[in-house]
Amino acid sequence: MNPAPRIPEASAPLPPPAARRIRVRRHGQLCLLLGLAFALGAWLLASARAAEPWTVLLQLDDLPVANGAPAGWQRWSPRQEIAPLFAVDKTAGRDGRAALRLESPGPAAFGAWRARLEGVAGGQRYRFAAWYQAAGVPNERRSVIARLEWLDRQGRAARMPDYALDVRKEPSGWTRVEYVSASPTNAAALDLQLALGFAPAGAVVRWCGLELKPLAAPPRDRVVRAMTVHHRPRNSAGPAQSVESFCRLAEGAAALKPDLLCLPEGITVVGTSLSYAEVSEPVPGPTTARLGETARKLNSYVVAGLYEREGTLVYNTAVLLDRTGRLAGRYRKTHLPREEWERGITPGDAYPVFDTEFGRVGLMICWDVQFPEPARALAAQGAEILLLPIWGGSDVLARARSIENCVFLVSSSYDMRSFIVDPAGRVLAEATVETPVVCAELFLDRPILQPWLGDMKTRTWKERRPDLRIP
Repeated sequence: MNPAPRIPEASAPLPPPAARRIRVRRHGQLCLLLGLAFALGAWLLASARAAEPWTVLLQLDDLPVANGAPAGWQRWSPRQEIAPLFAVDKTAGRDGRAALRLESPGPAAFGAWRARLEGVAGGQRYRFAAWYQAAGVPNERRSVIARLEWLDRQGRAARMPDYALDVRKEPSGWTRVEYVSASPTNAAALDLQLALGFAPAGAVVRWCGLELKPLAAPPRDRVVRAMTVHHRPRNSAGPAQSVESFCRLAEGAAALKPDLLCLPEGITVVGTSLSYAEVSEPVPGPTTARLGETARKLNSYVVAGLYEREGTLVYNTAVLLDRTGRLAGRYRKTHLPREEWERGITPGDAYPVFDTEFGRVGLMICWDVQFPEPARALAAQGAEILLLPIWGGSDVLARARSIENCVFLVSSSYDMRSFIVDPAGRVLAEATVETPVVCAELFLDRPILQPWLGDMKTRTWKERRPDLRIP
């Protein structure tokens, strides 16, 4: 992996932008000791940074423009021959004010408006935000890049760069990007790059509304208590009895106070001698009604796999019940092994995601984990937790799907590990025959910085190639 582009040593240093600085002024007429004064000044500077949240608003209209660039900004490209076209559009911003403009002369072009912000505090949580408007850019997540690199006092990278992702798009075409994170403890400055790359000739992006804001206190973490079970009914009289055994097992662990419960695939057929078609039922139906009771008793979302009938079609379906027991969504398994389609199961054709009060979740079923596309499709739509009802399969692949998409994953299985995995692939909890119900806390807002890579949750989307067709 090549290192991130740096400013060549021969380049002139970036001048500081016209932005609000944290300054410490010493008062008084007499200074007894010069050393004491310097020590006091350093202490006051640190206190000011810690106690007074400040905002850098890069209002481009307020900056003088010389040689086609606002004061404090530099046109940058790793090689001049692939540089984009730079301009300042004085009235093209989202609010009618100035915007920084980049235009691609061809698909190999890559470059950025670049500025260095001094006076940031180490160990401080910041929110970076900006607006951009793109035209003629097929893949905005890859081509439109807001890159933040924290620097120490010597101007060296304090950690791998961070990338802001799109969080909202307006009908006007303006898109807001954000990134919230604590700066490294040794950070003293921020190298900000607003880039365009890998877009066809004539593609344009405009940047405006730039903001770097310290957060006075860490926001409350979104903490989700996820529960999984490892249970296999045997010699059941029918679907209702198998389903009942799962519900009673989960309800017996109510003291764990889950927010989210994952049950396995095919809970209506396991333990019986019946076929998929014989246990199929409508959704909503009797099984979702019983699962809804469990959801209400636990005050938890519940996910489970069953066989859904719709007319003459039978699907392998995962259902999602909300805390009130209402059917909140369903997912029909898209990747069927031959053992299912040879027995009359019809594949689904969509990857829905579902919003809860704690975040967005996506559902997969068993054989889906064998392929990268289902998990990637759900993560691309913002799923933070993947729920995997599964009969049996590769726990290595389940962990891989979690790692490559930077999501939490909860599986519940008969012939595989029933476990809860974090975005780095670490197993947080595992249900077993001896301990059939387990729970783990998922901290959705805590970035996981991987060694040598940084925060892959945002970086992934800047390096993925959805434009390349897979044969």
